[in-house]
Amino acid sequence: MDPVAGTAEHRGPVEVRARAPGKIILTGEHAVVHGSAAVAAAIDLYTNSSLLLRPAGPGEGGGAGSSAVELDLRDSGLTFSWPCSRLRGALGEEISANPGAPAPCSPDQLAAIARLLQDQDIPEAKIWLSAGLSAFLFLYTSILGCRPGKAVVSSDLPMGAGLGSSAAFCVSMSGALLTAAGAVSVGAHRGAEGWEVLEKGALELVNQWAFQGEKIIHGKPSGIDNSVSTFGKMIKFKKGELTNLESRNPVKMLITDTRVGRNTKALVAGVSERASRHPDAMASVFHAVNTISEELSSIVELVAEDEIAITSKEDKLAELMEMNQGLLQCMGVSHSSIETVLRTTLKYSLVSKLTGAGGGGCVLTLIPTLSSNIVLEKVTRELESHGYRCFKVEVGGRGLQVFRG
Repeated sequence: MDPVAGTAEHRGPVEVRARAPGKIILTGEHAVVHGSAAVAAAIDLYTNSSLLLRPAGPGEGGGAGSSAVELDLRDSGLTFSWPCSRLRGALGEEISANPGAPAPCSPDQLAAIARLLQDQDIPEAKIWLSAGLSAFLFLYTSILGCRPGKAVVSSDLPMGAGLGSSAAFCVSMSGALLTAAGAVSVGAHRGAEGWEVLEKGALELVNQWAFQGEKIIHGKPSGIDNSVSTFGKMIKFKKGELTNLESRNPVKMLITDTRVGRNTKALVAGVSERASRHPDAMASVFHAVNTISEELSSIVELVAEDEIAITSKEDKLAELMEMNQGLLQCMGVSHSSIETVLRTTLKYSLVSKLTGAGGGGCVLTLIPTLSSNIVLEKVTRELESHGYRCFKVEVGGRGLQVFRG
């Protein structure tokens, strides 16, 4: 019997919801690989995971649906189901539910999960879902064993656009699974809508599990995306060390998704090749980016108490973003779609920069506190006329939250 399923509090149905935010990189992308500091922040676009665990009685009877692990991906319109008997048969000794001890997915586990995916009807056009499904099965069975249940996932985040959609999936799913397993407890804070924030130790456990899921999806992730999604707010990271930042004033951004796909590995390799061809020049570029990230870290933590101080602070942030964008162009990671966004927003005296890998993807535009809604509506309309998608977000908000109705 699964250790979680055998506890008294889990003999009846258990329902949990969790949501985790996406992320943006404000400064330092690419240069961070070469030792520079970077700043990332949570945004108020979320991936939502709901989990309904069903009673696990003798033999787990009660119909096909009640004796299976199901996943409903609302945004893709796809559902998947694995009978518990099939999971146990495929994973065998590899199933060892131990929510309190995150461990990497072993090669044997990964091979068994790959065989389980062969049973599913994954459309050829959505074969990229396989990595996410593998992460789901690993997290579910590692935390809950073969307890029957149904997970439903939906997201505000565009996939593959550099906004941390896979990390938000892993964090929200880990949060829901660990809460259902009774492995984590909430803190004292409960929001007006009923969302609860987990205690620090619980968040650290969620983050460790989410990182294992990210490794299945990405191979060698930095751990930054899942950390920002779990803990929220802003962080500065440099050479593997994370420093929490507290944004003292609201920061709003317009995110433009160019819908242009990009190859992150190729872009990262291209920057490294340029650095090997021009070591001194690129060292200066990386040093400049580091200085920008350090200065931005200091500015976001300053308190601006009146309109003049707020405008001054936002002007400095805009200038740093503009300088960082120029340096990203020096690295060779801009794109015609990104340049279109830059030109369009500049017409309205707004400053933009790419976020993430570049070569397409998403662009950030700082929205000054005193800017009018009319200007924002005009620039959004013009950007959308190019076929882009726009999202207005607040930067540096909460991380993972759970809801138990």
